[in-house]
Amino acid sequence: MPQKFSDHDIEELKKRAREKPLSDRTLKSLNPAENGKPYDLRDIASRGLHVRVLPSGQRTFVLVARYPHHSQPARRALGVYDDMSLEEARDKAAQWRKEIKKGIDPTRAEKQKEVDKEREQKNTFRAVLAAYNKDKLKSLRRGREVNRDLEKLADDTGWGGRPVTEITPLEVRDVIKQYKDRGKIHHAHNLLGYIRRLYDWAIDQEIYAGLETSPCDRLTPKKLIGKKTQRTRVLSDAELRVAWIAAKRLGYPYGALFQLLMLTGQRKSEVAEMRWPEIDLAKKLWIIPPEGMKADAAHVVPLSDDAIAVLTSRPRFDGDYVFSIRSGARPVAAFSEYKKRFDAEILKALKEADPKAKLSSASFTSAIGTPNLPVRAPANTICNSAGGKTRQAARRSHGPQCRPTTC
Repeated sequence: MPQKFSDHDIEELKKRAREKPLSDRTLKSLNPAENGKPYDLRDIASRGLHVRVLPSGQRTFVLVARYPHHSQPARRALGVYDDMSLEEARDKAAQWRKEIKKGIDPTRAEKQKEVDKEREQKNTFRAVLAAYNKDKLKSLRRGREVNRDLEKLADDTGWGGRPVTEITPLEVRDVIKQYKDRGKIHHAHNLLGYIRRLYDWAIDQEIYAGLETSPCDRLTPKKLIGKKTQRTRVLSDAELRVAWIAAKRLGYPYGALFQLLMLTGQRKSEVAEMRWPEIDLAKKLWIIPPEGMKADAAHVVPLSDDAIAVLTSRPRFDGDYVFSIRSGARPVAAFSEYKKRFDAEILKALKEADPKAKLSSASFTSAIGTPNLPVRAPANTICNSAGGKTRQAARRSHGPQCRPTTC
């Protein structure tokens, strides 16, 4: 236990404090009073600054002054020594005296700054995105993919910690143009749409201070990026055979997932997030619920015998997801890593037929979702809308079922 100061000791300290400024040495030597009461020592180097020693031994810097709207001088805490140094206390006391002279109550001003800071933190791009994800994206089939792309955008641009009100149309334009210049036209279109919908949602909430307009309001995709053209690339029978071999060698879950992409022509995210309750094996149908589709209508996908074979050969877990490494509780992810493995297996299969063969990823992996694989169902049953992948699927011939020659 530190030695406690008697009344005489405290009087001697106060006498010395009237003669010379406080120092770190003095502050560190201060002990509680024997009488159990707090006592103050003034700092002649800073008008109104005192250090108050509590019975617990805590030493607190205080400023004694006549604050706005108060008729008598009052004591208010600046900070605790050693969390606040003596020099920091003197600087803060000087700042408070300036504010008091202007008629500003410094403690109220600090509280308002804290409120503003907290509001600003809630208004950051990442905070708004988290709320958007919880309220909207989690209920959408492609929500995880959209949230992932926006999270990456927040990291890559440094927008994550910035208020959404500070992000300008020029900044959005520059980001989208970077993707366009790199040839990622479809991603540029998608990302601009993601940002636009995020801001539209945030404005509708009416809880984000100062957010009244979207930086995307005057950015039109056609002018900024160009017309969004539909992909027409489909796999030939020979290419399909090589891709099928490569997928088979990958094994579950990604190999089977790639096989089902080839057999159904659906989007990667739709197949990756396929659930067992959506599949009717008896009727050979996969019914994607409305919330998973852009048109907000159920999407009916006929399943060929080969697709049924792929599904029935998969392990069944307690969870609903067909393709999972977490017992069906969550769908697979990490596609970039397995795309590299898939490309390597495709190249290996190509070289088995032609040692000089080279892999063009655009020739295979970008077209896996729309192979030249006929299905029995007429084009208008493949999807309830007529856009994007649907038109690609409709371009296939719809004759009798066929099967890759390597099955």
